[in-house]
Amino acid sequence: MTAAQQIARFAYRFGHDDLTPDLMLACGRAMVDTYCVAIAGRNEPASVRAVRYAKAHGQTTGMQAEYWGSGELMPLELAVLCNGIAGHVLDYDDVTSPLRGHPSVAMLPALLSLAEAMDADGRDLVSAYVVGFEVICKLSHAMAIDHYAHGWHSTATIGCIGAAVACAKLLRLDERQIAHAIGLAVAQAAGSRANFGTDAKSFQAGHSNASGLRSALMAREGFESSVGVLDAPFGYLDLYGNGEALTSSLAALGEQPLELVRCGIEVKKYPLCYATHRALDGILDVRKQWTLQLSDVRSVHVRASAGAFTPLIHHRPKTGLEAKFSMQYAMTAALLDGQVGLASFTNESVQRPEAQAFLASVTSDDSAGGPTFPRWAEIQVTLHDGRSIDRRIDALRGSAQLPLTVDELSDKARDCFAWGDTQGNVDALVECAMRISHVPVRQWRKAAELKFTPKETPCH
Repeated sequence: MTAAQQIARFAYRFGHDDLTPDLMLACGRAMVDTYCVAIAGRNEPASVRAVRYAKAHGQTTGMQAEYWGSGELMPLELAVLCNGIAGHVLDYDDVTSPLRGHPSVAMLPALLSLAEAMDADGRDLVSAYVVGFEVICKLSHAMAIDHYAHGWHSTATIGCIGAAVACAKLLRLDERQIAHAIGLAVAQAAGSRANFGTDAKSFQAGHSNASGLRSALMAREGFESSVGVLDAPFGYLDLYGNGEALTSSLAALGEQPLELVRCGIEVKKYPLCYATHRALDGILDVRKQWTLQLSDVRSVHVRASAGAFTPLIHHRPKTGLEAKFSMQYAMTAALLDGQVGLASFTNESVQRPEAQAFLASVTSDDSAGGPTFPRWAEIQVTLHDGRSIDRRIDALRGSAQLPLTVDELSDKARDCFAWGDTQGNVDALVECAMRISHVPVRQWRKAAELKFTPKETPCH
């Protein structure tokens, strides 16, 4: 069997009996985080532009779904695109280490919109999400480190394959159709890290959802592709990787514990690239313990495990989007504000004279030898009085090892609603998501009873 056929067989045979309480809970948490972060991002320029595009080019026939940021109906594929963009534009959505990216936003906007359009059962949604996550991680174990280092945006380029398999599972396609959906996803796999810090990064996440959905729907109509598209000569692994073998990775496909439990999901505490988060935990702890202000600090040096800072391409950011990929700004904002939240990433916040002046005082180095995983970070804070404070951070708050509590996840959701000028019942939304396997998918978002405040300007 080819790799695509192996994946298709696993996806087709995975059933409700394979769902465990851990898997259902993880899916519910991912739903809450992805949806609420998208609500927070609804007024960002990229989201506003995407909706404008959808309205200009959409048609009213066929399957429809809601744009989460307003509740208005759009053609299914356009709603999926817009929801994916809104869910990623703040870079506040969950990640998983094997992917070096964001698994939920790569496929949940498509899955949730499709499930609501189909009036699907919650167990079908969870099964599809678990299958998509498993596929993303198995591919990532084989190739993601070098793939990402070469400049690919793995959230989109690997995520779209997981999205296609997940949507195909939800549509109850057979093995042959699922394999063809994988090939059709490869035909659309795209995304560059050069776009980090621009609207295009969130578009790439939206495209992952739209292309995954399109692949599954076209496969349902009989559209075909090469079943050797992943591992044949000139296939995905040759073109997007270094010809890595999938044999050992796919041999463990579907083995317990599944990847959603084994590797887990890491929920962000801070709305910027995850590569900064260990250092942020450390610098905020040091600031609090030593009651420091920015004016007390002469310099900050950050070291980390090999390749940990690969996404951080903006050393002197001028915009909020650029600052989300800057260790220099992350350390500066933490010392200046005592916290790093959504308000830290307006253009005005980034352009503060005191922030811009300190950027050059932050240096970073992830050229240490040793394995890429497990991740670690060390910070050295040098004060004007000559003292030096060192801190090492291994375990990361919000990671699979130190997950946010339900209360902490709910607090993040409330902050997201407030930033997105939206009122809603967060407790009801969370409670319904945690028992999604027992309710129709259409029911869970209705529990929040959202009310949107229109904005005269497109962003904060």
